[in-house]
Amino acid sequence: MASKLHPLGARRADVTWGANAREVDMALPTARPRPLRFAAAPQNVTVDLRRTAMVVIDMQNDFCAKGGLCDTMGVDIEPDRRPIKPLQKLLPALRRAGVPIIWVNWGVRPDQANMPPNQFHLYKPLGQGVGLGDPVPGKGGNVLEKDSWQAAVVDELVQEPGDILVDKHRISGFWDTPLDSILRTMGTRTVLFSGVNTDQCVLHSLTDANFLGYGCVLVEDCCGTTSPDFCTEATVWNVKKCFGFVTDSGKILRALKK
Repeated sequence: MASKLHPLGARRADVTWGANAREVDMALPTARPRPLRFAAAPQNVTVDLRRTAMVVIDMQNDFCAKGGLCDTMGVDIEPDRRPIKPLQKLLPALRRAGVPIIWVNWGVRPDQANMPPNQFHLYKPLGQGVGLGDPVPGKGGNVLEKDSWQAAVVDELVQEPGDILVDKHRISGFWDTPLDSILRTMGTRTVLFSGVNTDQCVLHSLTDANFLGYGCVLVEDCCGTTSPDFCTEATVWNVKKCFGFVTDSGKILRALKK
């Protein structure tokens, strides 16, 4: 009788090798698709839940909480907080359906060793004031620094033990991060996008995913931005035109209930 093959690696059966002392089985079994069809624009879409991931971008204190960077700068943070309620409903439903939740957040290194000057210019264009890595007045931590209160996800959104956390240090969540490698290892083909800001980190992460060959879906009500309304309008238009599909949490939830 052949010796039992033991699984090597990954989170899903169809991307796991089997091995024992005599052999390695790399003939990966193909998991049966779990199709989910929901309304979207410009066309309705069907995704395979076994090969879909939800990416939540930058729902962090510095953007979405009182006392964070944006709040101390006098920015109205309510638009960046609007995704919280729909995400509170959608994320648990996706977890129950077996869809991985990936939190992609600014996590600047304390030594800032991989941060070129153009990234500091993003938040401190005049060279003065509070920017990346600088102390936030009254908080004692540094702006979007890894493991700081500023970089933490807002209290209202729960990160479960099975979720995946990815630090980023650019507008795009794919640039110089393991995000693409994680998605490919899980066998992901479709990525749902949410978070802030719609027209900045969400959009450019989504466009990079599109260029890498993923099917991209913007979950519009789970995104927010403090930019003018025309920025969201242009983002939604361009996603539908060039980069993927647009839906909302209600449409996905109704499809999951069916």
